[in-house]
Amino acid sequence: MTHERRVLVRALLAGLPAVVAAVLLLWLGDFTPKVRWTFGLLLAGWWALLATSVSERVMRPLQTISNLLGALREGDYSIRARGARTDDALGLALYEVNALADVLRGQRLGALEATALLRRVIAEVDVAIFTFDEDQRLRLVNRAGERFLGQPAARMLGCGAAELGLAQCLEGEAPRTVELPMAGRLGRWEIRRGAFRQDGRPHQLVVLSDLSRALREEERQAWQRLIRVLGHEINNSLAPIRSIARSLTEALGRGATPDGDDFTSGLAVIAARSEALSRFMAAYARLARLPRPSVAPVDLAVLARRVAGLELRLPVAICSDAPLSVAADADQLEQLLINLVSNAVDAALETGGGVRLAWGPADHAVELTVEDDGPGLSETANLFVPFYTTKPAGSGIGLVLSRQIAEAHGGTLTLENRRDARGCVARLVLPG
Repeated sequence: MTHERRVLVRALLAGLPAVVAAVLLLWLGDFTPKVRWTFGLLLAGWWALLATSVSERVMRPLQTISNLLGALREGDYSIRARGARTDDALGLALYEVNALADVLRGQRLGALEATALLRRVIAEVDVAIFTFDEDQRLRLVNRAGERFLGQPAARMLGCGAAELGLAQCLEGEAPRTVELPMAGRLGRWEIRRGAFRQDGRPHQLVVLSDLSRALREEERQAWQRLIRVLGHEINNSLAPIRSIARSLTEALGRGATPDGDDFTSGLAVIAARSEALSRFMAAYARLARLPRPSVAPVDLAVLARRVAGLELRLPVAICSDAPLSVAADADQLEQLLINLVSNAVDAALETGGGVRLAWGPADHAVELTVEDDGPGLSETANLFVPFYTTKPAGSGIGLVLSRQIAEAHGGTLTLENRRDARGCVARLVLPG
């Protein structure tokens, strides 16, 4: 029996005692048959009408709520129920359904806007994005992916990764850099991969970033910087050599016999500038041929005391005594510390201050600091520019070489002015 019929039967049963009592009074009383049948039919009709009205009163709100929930399930959030109120049970139920429709409508609009934004970002971003289902069939591709494969998305969707030449992107470690063809030429691409679920099924997201353009731009800028530095240094050496050579040539051409002192001084200048140019090229070759570090356990306390003992111009204070070991190339790390301590002593001698060397653990790493009481850093932008120096006899490669050594060990090297007093602090952080 349906719920509607159960409600109707119960409504009829609710009025049955009164109807039976009225019928007994009619048939037992002193009434004519016409009156009995007339009132009996009226009573039965009223009984049926009242039971049907009660059933409708109960079922109609349920049907309204059912229609509203059906509309919400179909995604139609524009329908609202009338009679929603909070001072009775039925009105409260309708009120909650209307509130649910408002919430779902807001969430749907937010989801649609977020989806539209995500699709626009995916479409416009300059990396190739692909999604594959559990059968390695393509389910989504953006414009950069279309350019990468040279085909429209409509033709590629549903194709297998092997058929598209992307099978290797779904295997192996990620992220990694590989060479992949694009538009008929090989390029270097970084593969990133992630997993997600859609409709309960596993999918893979593959992102391909073109590294060739960025690498070419970096290479171009590096060549420009190198040519600018080399040109500057070579011109500084060739200009006096050319001037002196021209003067001596002109003197010989006029038939004059120059003084021996003039020849000697001129040749001395040429020799000095040639030697300076030779030192410059040797320094550059040293900077470009830094070998890979041979890693072994290094006792920082022993290394720091040895480096401090090498500096004879000024005593270097050792501010730590805790034994601490780090995996590094001892020779390269010693050269790095020598450069830092030498720079700190140079600065401290200008002001009559001191130099302090300390080390210790810091956030799963090892930190070593060289602190001086010098005048501080006036120019920080060019500290690690090759061959840039503020010292009259400086080569401009000490800090660059030191940073290369630090980065080759997976660490960092920074220089900054002290905040508590005048001076500079060099901070070397190496993996612990």
